[in-house]
Amino acid sequence: MKKIAIIFWSGTGNTEKMAREIARGIKKTGAETTIFKASEFSADTLANYDKIAFGCPSMGMEQLEDSEFEPMFAKIENKLHGKEIALFGSYGWGDCTWMREWQVRCTIAGAQVFGNEGLCVNGTPDFENLAKCYQLGEKFAS
Repeated sequence: MKKIAIIFWSGTGNTEKMAREIARGIKKTGAETTIFKASEFSADTLANYDKIAFGCPSMGMEQLEDSEFEPMFAKIENKLHGKEIALFGSYGWGDCTWMREWQVRCTIAGAQVFGNEGLCVNGTPDFENLAKCYQLGEKFAS
């Protein structure tokens, strides 16, 4: 059985909603999933999971949240080589530049970014976007 970790940071709850819906999609396939807040995850536990889904909203000048998520991600980034990962997050303005830059960063680290793109949701995820999160979870677990 595949073990998949979902690691996220959420300031408004939007990215957390996305994480929980992705987890529902993963569970439908029978895969095992564990959800972690960024502050709860460490590089020591990375090897326990076959796949990792990372969620972080766009902050400031379209960048990853810098007090909890970025420090955690920087510590594990060099251990992502060969890992299949998925990226997701919400934003309030901009055009998902932070997501594209994050994808490039992960690719340079040697990670296999699922679908070659992350899932960006503007604002609070509505029914359509929650369905995309659920589908991401299903496909990522397969």
